[in-house]
Amino acid sequence: MTLHTVHAIQDEYPDDFAWCFGCGRLNEDGYHFRTAWQGEQTVTLYKPSEKHIAIPGFVYGGLIASLIDCHGTGSAALALHRKNGHEPGSGEEPPRFVTASLNVNFLAPTPQGALLKAIGKIEEIHPKKWKVVVEVFADETLCATGEVVGVVMPAAFGKK
Repeated sequence: MTLHTVHAIQDEYPDDFAWCFGCGRLNEDGYHFRTAWQGEQTVTLYKPSEKHIAIPGFVYGGLIASLIDCHGTGSAALALHRKNGHEPGSGEEPPRFVTASLNVNFLAPTPQGALLKAIGKIEEIHPKKWKVVVEVFADETLCATGEVVGVVMPAAFGKK
């Protein structure tokens, strides 16, 4: 499995909103999660480094929660962008989402060295509110599930 995602929604975010520690392409110290379509579901692939450790041999749960969070808001952005008639790479600026709620369930320890794959299923619950159910696999093992409710970022958000 490759870590290359061709048309990630995070690549389309304007520079002012590309600083998230989880998915911001401009944050040098961040994870750089990238979310894209895979059929009717969304996918984010990530290979944790040795520094993302909880205890020897296992990935820190905070990284898993961040993956679910950013994958959820990125998935919501993909869904609304598509609903608006656009796809990543079309040149149209996508909507941005912020997290209204995040629920994470850890099902199995996440082994260090495994490729993580977050898969999202999206449901619109309001024109400005979307729910994404996420499953996180370490190689082929389901390690965590989560639910993100994202809301369209208010226009004044981030303005001083």
